Amino acid sequence: MKKAKILIAEDDDLSRKNMLELLSENGYEVKAVSNGQEAMEVFPYDKFDLVMTDLKMPHIDGLQLLKFIKEMNPENIVVMITGYATVKSAVKAMKLGAFDYITKPLKKDIVKMVVERALSHAKLKEENIALRNHLEEKYDFGKLTAYSDKMKDVLEKIKKVASSDSTVAIYGESGTGKELVAHALCFNSSRKARPFVTVNCGAIPEELLESELFGHEKGAFTGAVRSRTGRFELAQGGTIFLDEIGDMSPALQVKVLRAIQERQCERIGGMKTIDLDIRIITATNMDLEKAVAEKKFREDLFYRINVIPIHLPPLRERKADIPVLINRFLRTFNKSKEKKIKGVALEAMDCLAKYSWPGNVRELQNLIEMLVVMKGSDNIELKDLPDKIKLNSGKIEGIISNTEISDDGLALSETIGQFEKDLLQKALQKAGGVKSRAAKLLNLNRTTFVEKLKRYSIS
Repeated sequence: MKKAKILIAEDDDLSRKNMLELLSENGYEVKAVSNGQEAMEVFPYDKFDLVMTDLKMPHIDGLQLLKFIKEMNPENIVVMITGYATVKSAVKAMKLGAFDYITKPLKKDIVKMVVERALSHAKLKEENIALRNHLEEKYDFGKLTAYSDKMKDVLEKIKKVASSDSTVAIYGESGTGKELVAHALCFNSSRKARPFVTVNCGAIPEELLESELFGHEKGAFTGAVRSRTGRFELAQGGTIFLDEIGDMSPALQVKVLRAIQERQCERIGGMKTIDLDIRIITATNMDLEKAVAEKKFREDLFYRINVIPIHLPPLRERKADIPVLINRFLRTFNKSKEKKIKGVALEAMDCLAKYSWPGNVRELQNLIEMLVVMKGSDNIELKDLPDKIKLNSGKIEGIISNTEISDDGLALSETIGQFEKDLLQKALQKAGGVKSRAAKLLNLNRTTFVEKLKRYSIS
């Protein structure tokens, strides 16, 4: 039977030692730290069934630690430890989400009773959550990790927008989770029981995309041996998700504009006008405003799809989410691959947090899957990480330390953009102009590399 894991944060040496011995003797796996700061450092990298924290500690007290834990995992059970003089504060802590409190001096039977009750509650809660997730997994926001401030803002916006029928445009680099956001918007709307139809506008050849979107009648063109229903029709009553809409040709943009504006379309070669009852969500890794200015994207279509824009930050701008994402992926792949990875060593976690993640969350997910498969058990150590991550993490630090900021300051986005552009050009030169080889030199997939070339107008 799996041992329950308990984290103790107590600055009094004797109390900490007594609780450690008592709970260890009773069959629990216990980690004891001497202050709130240590608890904050340890908590994200392991799954604790229960946290017990002293209310009064220097620098970071029990209330601050409670808030931190509840932000990271609202379901985590926390028990406060307090002296008689601060019982009112302990009651306040319970209003903020603490499960219970224990007063000093600590009595063994009271500690054991409260711990047993807390863990029993935690188990029941976990079973209820598992049941709820099993029934409603595709309808919740659970897969959108939001511990960083930027992602919290994004998640709040998604929650507000989901229930409406407004058109949404999702912006973000490849691998940031645009399709995941689109699913969350759909499955938290009144249309969740209706079709959700996805079209990757960048993956379908231009000559086939019109038929894919609007369908065609038999004999409409050479090879049209039978009629076909288009994706807009298939999404009737539900949601259509036009992914990578920025890659659509100008000629097709005109027809899509009418479908969005009039909520009507016709099949290729057809005479019948089809009324559309659909919600439209789009996504792109392009800067569409720039594309409009450069006459590469229709201005009228831009304003039609940009009713509610949602901008997903790249993983390098939401570093606080990295440990949480890693732990989530570890749990997922431990289960699906039947492995027993315990966690990630602090040194390895620090290296992962410093890496720039050009492939964003998708790259991180793929890495964790690979590490779980290759490692199998124990902790993931620094030596287990690919060389590119260990090297690039150190290189970024060196670049930052060698970058001078004058008294007049510098334009951050321009500096970073120029640095990225220089690297892309150097990689192309080194690869003799072969894009797939240049992408490999920068540890990027070819699609991401080509997107970046377009962004910086590099031929």
